[in-house]
Amino acid sequence: MRGYSWRRGRLEKQVHKEGRRAFPAQVNGMATHRTKKASSNVTGRSGQLQYRCEDRITGNWCVHLKSFISFSPKVIWPARAVSNSRFLNPFVVAFVVIAGVAIVAIAIGLLIHFLAFDRKACFYRSSFQILNVEYTDELSSPATQEYRTLSEQIESMITNVFKESNLRKQFIRAHVVKLRQSGSGVTADVVMKFRFSKRNDGNSMKGRVQAILQKMLNNSGGLEIHSSPGITTITSQDTENIFTQACGARPDLLTLSEERIIGGTLAEDGDWPWQVSLHVNNVHHCGGILISNTWILTAAHCFRSYSNPQQWTATFGASTIFPKRRARIRTIVVHNNYRSGTQENDIAVVQLNTAITFTKDIHSVCLPEPTMNTVPGSTAYVTGWGALTYGGFTVSDLRQGQVRIISNTVCNAPTAYNGAVLSGMLCAGVPTGGVDACQGDSGGPLVQEDSRRLWFVVGIVSWGYQCGLPDKPGVYTRVATYRNWIREQTRV
Repeated sequence: MRGYSWRRGRLEKQVHKEGRRAFPAQVNGMATHRTKKASSNVTGRSGQLQYRCEDRITGNWCVHLKSFISFSPKVIWPARAVSNSRFLNPFVVAFVVIAGVAIVAIAIGLLIHFLAFDRKACFYRSSFQILNVEYTDELSSPATQEYRTLSEQIESMITNVFKESNLRKQFIRAHVVKLRQSGSGVTADVVMKFRFSKRNDGNSMKGRVQAILQKMLNNSGGLEIHSSPGITTITSQDTENIFTQACGARPDLLTLSEERIIGGTLAEDGDWPWQVSLHVNNVHHCGGILISNTWILTAAHCFRSYSNPQQWTATFGASTIFPKRRARIRTIVVHNNYRSGTQENDIAVVQLNTAITFTKDIHSVCLPEPTMNTVPGSTAYVTGWGALTYGGFTVSDLRQGQVRIISNTVCNAPTAYNGAVLSGMLCAGVPTGGVDACQGDSGGPLVQEDSRRLWFVVGIVSWGYQCGLPDKPGVYTRVATYRNWIREQTRV
């Protein structure tokens, strides 16, 4: 152990040693006193004489310097190291900060690249022949409960088998695109989406998918599936084409995306691909709803003043000024029992001069079955180019609004429409007003989404008192009531 020492140049004089107590003494004019401090440092200077007291962490008495110096030595109690931070060059600090931020940014970028850009979407198509389900007419339309139930059962079965496999993180979605007759049984055409690393070989991943589907045969949830379903690799464009040939697919379903976003008031191309603008002499007059590649559903009152098909054209896309497509009108069929005074049977169909080719931005909506129930309080969307205020002008960019279905009982209250809403009509809006169809939206769609992300037209914009007033919601033609009439006129 080191004792206390006085130092002058290289000469050292021992003041006390280990285990020996130090007493007051005079050393070159300096008196020393004992104290019980655990740690201290004192320095002084007189001429060329320098002395320093260094203590130890001990339980013994320590010797410290008590200044009796007549020539004003410099005393520091306790001694502290001078901080270097105040002397740092600001350019060095800035460089360190910028370098740190750059390193973090690079790390985040690499992580995003690995999680997103290093992965590719892979689509597969497969057909499942189900032997213990008999095909009926109810399985021909996605609007029926039978179709929906069986499709959801198949989709759930596929989802469960992959979520319990080593591809659980790569599996995204499975969707039944069609149920068709196969002998007396049913064949389900299914599209599946996975997301694999770009470094994975496509053929090897296809083999893994095939092997997992084979396991599904042993746990098919009561469905008897014939042999092992084969799978085919398809492109994202193939997937898009498959869905556009069916009905009711918005962009999230076209790509089998996990996310669904409907926000704001402006719509973009492809958001509502069945929306049609009906023009009279090249000016927007009414909305319409594409239900096949040749037929448009709309409101009868649109043709009260203009009944000649040659005056009309149809445009497709979110803009009426720069449409995606234009088409001439061949035929206009208005319901024979349309009554302008009460707006009863306010429905019509329009036939295009030539069939249009479906794309991701232009394709049909699903039609409901006559028995389809529209539940009060459920969410619906109305779209169109109508005026934003009562008495205003129509707009050129498609707009969308979220509303709620309102029961006919509530809609017929004395404070609302006082019995004017008939059984072939339905109401939709918000209690406080502000979101509604208006002039120029007539004939356009009121749509709802089902549990499988398919969209159905439930109403046709018909009438209402002004626009967006509280307790005065929009009134729509109830499409389910006229489903058989639509089939008779269009074979759709």
